[in-house]
Amino acid sequence: MVIDSELQDRLAQARELLAACRRVAAFSGAGLSAESGLATFRDPDPDALWSRFDPTELASVAGFEENPQRVIDWYNWRRRRYAGVEPNPAHRALAAQPRMIQITQNVDNLLEQAGVAPQQVYHLHGSILHDRCHNPDCDQREAIDPATPQALRDCPRCGDRMRPAVVWFGENLPEATWMRAQSLCMALDCLLVIGTSATVYPAAGLISLARRHHSRVIVVDPNPGAAGDEADVCLAGSAAEVLPTLLDGFELASGT
Repeated sequence: MVIDSELQDRLAQARELLAACRRVAAFSGAGLSAESGLATFRDPDPDALWSRFDPTELASVAGFEENPQRVIDWYNWRRRRYAGVEPNPAHRALAAQPRMIQITQNVDNLLEQAGVAPQQVYHLHGSILHDRCHNPDCDQREAIDPATPQALRDCPRCGDRMRPAVVWFGENLPEATWMRAQSLCMALDCLLVIGTSATVYPAAGLISLARRHHSRVIVVDPNPGAAGDEADVCLAGSAAEVLPTLLDGFELASGT
């Protein structure tokens, strides 16, 4: 893969920065998984999910309660697209840093498939590969095979509807995971921001939080957008192109 001279210069700057850091974590969005064939949400590409579908109908409590069949059908269409999807070089480059925490907005499990230990992945927006009961007082949760996802059904425990175990618009992030992510970002020397539009809050606020606590920020994204405004070094390339070179030879960790 050919990297142009400008990107090579910025990669050298980013590697010099990383070499001076002890505590490093990654914060990733849909761009991390794009080269595995999973659609992003907000890119100008016509395949971007929110250019084709209304998020208020398909990713909200109100949309689910109005038409649960439509919501489940859409999520099952997405799940079938996940069947057979493999980690790309970016996932594998991150997995080669086993002591580094991965904070992700992605609802796939490609980091874990690449070899990242599950306890090292903080899933801020849940998992599309699980269902949970829509009743907040019920803790029923079930794994989903993306090749043969289950149809709309009732919870076997309480009788409410089962729904995707993802965080919808207007819902809170999982409290324990969110608190761990915030605490981590307040103690870093560097945050790697990978493939995120940095427009979905509160998750995007982790970048500013890290900066306020004196962390450096390296952004990897072909279209850095708002995240680029926070960057010490901005690497305008795809994660699969940039991360293997950026991380090669390092043994990064998120703790002391």
